[in-house]
Amino acid sequence: MSAAQLLVPSLAAFAAGMLNSVAGGGSFLSFPALVFAGVPAISANATNNAAMWVGTIGSARGYREEVREHRSLLLPVLLASAVGSLIGASLLLLTPQALFVRLIPWLLLFATLLFSLSPLLARRTDRAPRHAPWQIAAQFAVAVYGGYFGAGMGILMLAVLAFSGLPSLNAQNAVKNVLAVAINGVALVPFVIARIVDWHYAVPMAVLALAGGYFGARLFRRVPQPLSRAIVILIGVGMTTVFFARSF
Repeated sequence: MSAAQLLVPSLAAFAAGMLNSVAGGGSFLSFPALVFAGVPAISANATNNAAMWVGTIGSARGYREEVREHRSLLLPVLLASAVGSLIGASLLLLTPQALFVRLIPWLLLFATLLFSLSPLLARRTDRAPRHAPWQIAAQFAVAVYGGYFGAGMGILMLAVLAFSGLPSLNAQNAVKNVLAVAINGVALVPFVIARIVDWHYAVPMAVLALAGGYFGARLFRRVPQPLSRAIVILIGVGMTTVFFARSF
């Protein structure tokens, strides 16, 4: 392993940590960087999961004020996330990724459209934020996807959380990041047992992803909400376009 082979994934992990803190989709940077460095695809997926798990801990910490305020909302979706992630990670060890890879651009397109239209679709209410049953089921499905592959799951979660009555995008990001910690952490267990994590890459990537996640969260908490929403939508459009282009 050369220094250049290690440098590119590590720098990508820092940028991915920042990106995940506000929108998700950081794996679209870090996962290809691992493949570019020569890590086999399934091992790269597991290695990226390990690094991004640490990064999402930094992001969740960066939104600690919002997490503290809305922690009562977390239990049902945390349970759904843990179970779904374990199923998804187990599927990765048993099945090829080809079908899921083909579905990625369609999932991203749906999530980006849903997030873009959520202010028009979500009903304003004075009730405390809560998750409807369909949202818990949707989060379970996102967690299965997250455990299996995970790239873009942050945008999918933001699209679902937009209907939970949370008062701001910062609050949605806070809950999303806690759920990402659960999804990536649970998925890591079968990956470690199967010994498919390349720790030579995972450790330095995790350190930089942690720093990127924390500083990204502290930065984007201060960004005006309309601008934050625009950034998320632009990221979603960009990622959707890239993955549709790659599918042809």
